[in-house]
Amino acid sequence: MALIQPTHPALRARPTAASPTGEREKSRHRALVTGASAGIGAEFARQLAARGCELVLTARREDRLHALASNLRDTHGIDVEVIADDLADPAAPERIVAAATRGGCAVDILINNAGYGVPGRYDKVDWDTHTRFMQVLVMAPLQLCHLLLPDMRHRGYGRIVNVASLAGLVPATPGNTLYAPAKAFLMRVSQALAMENRACGIHVCALCPGFTHSEFHDVSQARELVSKLPRWMWTNADEVVRQGLDAVERGQVLCVPGRVNRAIKVMMDLLPDRAALGLVARRARHFRLRD
Repeated sequence: MALIQPTHPALRARPTAASPTGEREKSRHRALVTGASAGIGAEFARQLAARGCELVLTARREDRLHALASNLRDTHGIDVEVIADDLADPAAPERIVAAATRGGCAVDILINNAGYGVPGRYDKVDWDTHTRFMQVLVMAPLQLCHLLLPDMRHRGYGRIVNVASLAGLVPATPGNTLYAPAKAFLMRVSQALAMENRACGIHVCALCPGFTHSEFHDVSQARELVSKLPRWMWTNADEVVRQGLDAVERGQVLCVPGRVNRAIKVMMDLLPDRAALGLVARRARHFRLRD
């Protein structure tokens, strides 16, 4: 099942005001994608554009956003707006939503994708770094949902994908101390929001990818470590995004893309807590910087 297709009755373009000729003009659904300059975020933008969706792209790197936006406009003939901002600033979500909805424009789809990892042991990382991290991974997606949900409920339509992680479904690891707890929190919030808003035509899905080919591990300084992991543990961003978009359209609240990742989740669910924690602790040295 595909998202944003004119043949899909739930996703047909909504009518707008009458044109001068008296005919009803139609507008496409419009999506806000955070962290859209690279990796999974950029792939969300590409796949949503391919499915006929207009876009608002936000991230810190304005040059990359404009390059992606230009390509998507030329390829798909859609409207793409660029908003360069930093979600580590607590005022950023309000600025982004104000810009995205200026002139009465609607945001029908929210992709909370922005995120990164902070390498090292918890007490050796300065508090300001932890604070900025939690602002980006927890507070910003919460606020964006809070700002956009009222209009989604009023219109009777909305789709929210919160990009969590397989890390939020397994015991936490040493190193990148706050990453797994932040993703677990985002997953639980997604479940609650899905139940609260389903009757209003709003679907909320927590997408929980495992190791995915992107720039994420370069930012978290773990590229050298994770490059030693076997190839079968990795998933491509295009498959992660495709499964996530299909899942939210089905009304699926939790999506773990990839058979290997789903098997890991099932194994961790079945193991006693002590055994699961010990297994993850032993394996963490292969993909987490702790010192």
